[in-house]
Amino acid sequence: MDGMTKNTPLSQAMGNQHDYLPAAGRDSMLPFYDLLTRALGAGRVHSALLRQASLTPGDRVLEIGCGTGNLTIAAKNAQPGAEIVGTDPDPLALARAERKSKGRNGLRYERAYGQALPFPDGGFDHVLSAFMLHHLDPEVKEATAAEVFRVLRPGGQLHLVDIGGNLTAADGFSARRMLKNPHVAANLGDGIPSLLRKAGFDCEEVDSRVYPHVSRVTYFRATRPA
Repeated sequence: MDGMTKNTPLSQAMGNQHDYLPAAGRDSMLPFYDLLTRALGAGRVHSALLRQASLTPGDRVLEIGCGTGNLTIAAKNAQPGAEIVGTDPDPLALARAERKSKGRNGLRYERAYGQALPFPDGGFDHVLSAFMLHHLDPEVKEATAAEVFRVLRPGGQLHLVDIGGNLTAADGFSARRMLKNPHVAANLGDGIPSLLRKAGFDCEEVDSRVYPHVSRVTYFRATRPA
């Protein structure tokens, strides 16, 4: 539900002039973004993802597509002893995230695209991604997965949640709408694990739940082999 990495066709189709999709879809909607994501249950999803990650003191953690910083801040609250970095290509969303995080030590933001992360090889223990992947074009997805693999240390893990997995019409009205969304199609079935395994990860599905206003949400853990 947060800001997206570079995806020119989708962003322009929504009336943007950016080479990225803004956190709220359009710049004009940014003031309402946090209220909308809260109403859609993003907090519960973030909490579940952070329980999965089990961050420990001293961990170096990167979020890609952090938007206004909701998951990044939640990660810092969950583990104050971790070093957290949030990245997003949307400068307006990042400015809002900075204001919300003012005065927090061990928490910073950088403007970056997921397929061109400005970090050294093996620099992070965990990478977090929430509701970003389904917005990306196929070639950007592959490049982003490769970059995440590169910046994780051997044994490091990507914790990813997105719409997809075994999504069917029986999951409800929102699911039936999502099944008509071409950007979700590549996330269905084994789509996400296949993408991550191609990048070199060992990948497993951790959980899958239906959120009525969002659709089926599936959690994945992908480990860079030691």
